[in-house]
Amino acid sequence: MALTIISLMKQVPLASEMRMGDDGLMDRTKAKSVINVDCAYGLEAGLQLKNEIPDAKLIVCSMGPPSFTESLTKALALGYDEAYLLSDRKLGGSDTYATGLAISTMLKHLGYGKGLNEDFIIVAGRQTSDGDTAHVPSQVAENLGVPQGTFIETADYVDGRIHAKRIIEGGYQMMSMPLPCAMSFTPTGIDPRRPKLSGAIKARTADIKIFSIEDIGLSDEHIGLGTPGENGSPTIVSKVATIKSERAPIKMCDGHSESELVSSLIQNVKSGKNTLEVKEAKAKKEKVRDESLRVIDFRNGASGILTWAEVTNGKISRPSLELLTPARNLANSLEEGTKVTTLLIGKDVDDLAKELISYGADEVIVVNDDRLEEYRILPFSAIFAQVIKERNPEIALFAATTAGRELAPRIGVKTDSGVTADCTELIIGEHKHRNKQTKEQVIYAPILESRRPTYGESKLATIIGFVCPQISTARAGTFEVPEFVENREGVISSFTPTLDESEFVSDIIETVRGEGGLQNLFEADIIVAGGRGTTSDEMKLVKDLATALNEQGINTEWAASRVMVDEGVSEYARQIGQTGKTVRPKVYIAIGISGAVQHIAGIKESETIIAINHNAKETIFNNADFGIIGEYEDILPELIEKVKNGFTFGLENK
Repeated sequence: MALTIISLMKQVPLASEMRMGDDGLMDRTKAKSVINVDCAYGLEAGLQLKNEIPDAKLIVCSMGPPSFTESLTKALALGYDEAYLLSDRKLGGSDTYATGLAISTMLKHLGYGKGLNEDFIIVAGRQTSDGDTAHVPSQVAENLGVPQGTFIETADYVDGRIHAKRIIEGGYQMMSMPLPCAMSFTPTGIDPRRPKLSGAIKARTADIKIFSIEDIGLSDEHIGLGTPGENGSPTIVSKVATIKSERAPIKMCDGHSESELVSSLIQNVKSGKNTLEVKEAKAKKEKVRDESLRVIDFRNGASGILTWAEVTNGKISRPSLELLTPARNLANSLEEGTKVTTLLIGKDVDDLAKELISYGADEVIVVNDDRLEEYRILPFSAIFAQVIKERNPEIALFAATTAGRELAPRIGVKTDSGVTADCTELIIGEHKHRNKQTKEQVIYAPILESRRPTYGESKLATIIGFVCPQISTARAGTFEVPEFVENREGVISSFTPTLDESEFVSDIIETVRGEGGLQNLFEADIIVAGGRGTTSDEMKLVKDLATALNEQGINTEWAASRVMVDEGVSEYARQIGQTGKTVRPKVYIAIGISGAVQHIAGIKESETIIAINHNAKETIFNNADFGIIGEYEDILPELIEKVKNGFTFGLENK
């Protein structure tokens, strides 16, 4: 049977035209829609594979309203052979779990899936701009029972297998996967092509098959807007709050030359930032539970917090240690005796277990296996599912690293749990709900409230789920690493999973990971970051400033905005922002960065932000403490010279 290349594509509204309702759902009715940026790279990856496998059939699939046919038509114009759209009002409000289930059910209806047609490759974008979760490709892969690779940059068909380059923190990984498999692509691969005139003409008359959920045999039990105790997605948006800036107005530098501007900056830094006028806060009314309402404990005996300790370069990654801070706080908010358990998987990792106890874990479950020296999605997700079945935790937390962002949603499918992505706050709360049929109002408690910035970081959405474990990923850099207590007591246990050889069908050919980037970004006192305005010399002056500061004894690291990563100037490990890293240095120097809300999301916890940009109207100046308006190529050499002469932005040499 001929090979089929299946591209999953989504049409997304322009962020500038979206509005959010009080229910936390996006109002897309008046917003213009386009093909999601990452999906365009997935489409191109499918076309590239077609070049290597000329006999392959290309199909494109999507889920959404009838208007999505516009983007499907564009995919046909690029050279895809068939297009399918799953469109049904009952799908409205679906979370990523429901979306993955619906898309995979459509693919099974078309004849693709484990045990059906084995000759297929799924390609997709890394994530969508309206959700930024990166969950759906993993959920589709798990529902179909096929291996996967996420954050893929390039892929080739070699001797019946896929050889792919996967971006990881601090470097990349070369992996080999059998067919069938699924891949999601980063926007750093081959640039998407434009359709030819002949393709566009042909696409005008092409037939796009539209399915309803009845057509593909999908019930409405787990799709659509979730309702506690009833049908729908396992997670819902319970409330939305507006995020307010807490940074005082900027101090702009004055001067008629680069030298005067830099001297003004030095003087401003010495004199200090502007202060924010603090208005007397209104006393918050303490919420009092209505004792007349029935309280429902939906956990069904589930108890405890489970976290994952990701191991890189033989060490526990910093984001995994950060997880223990919210995990400990959640445990303290629950019943007395609630434990924090951490799962540690790898080769000869026993020595790391004691370290996790010192950082706050009550128990560390150790899985030692020579085959698991490097993270591998299939065996790791299988191990987690087995541990969850045995321990029955009420909450499971993962760091939102490249590995965590694909592992958590795959485990979510295995446990029928929803997953909330990139959380910046995790608390125990309660949810009041009125049953539509009985009209009874009840309280679901205790429940995990997972809060994540959304809608361009202007809103903070609270997501809740009613299936245990309640799964969330935490944005790296958001939480502090807990205090290390040398002699803290805890339990170290071992677990022997049952692993089939089918869990090891994907091979890791090579892993290349440097020492810089991710870890240093979390620990640096100063971060010098470059954006689109620093492309003229490919960020050379940005790196020179970081080097000069390091030579003065200041722990400094360089970083980049998303556009610089997309253009291949910087590696993904150095990307700052909503889809990159969240950092909190003492000083963040934004050079040539416009100040998109997605970038501000990653830097707003910085003690001091300095913006250098030639355009006075850029929004970065609304989110910084000090600013210089000037050309990057002129300002930085002057600033570097001042640093070499001892200026260190108010920080002392170590």
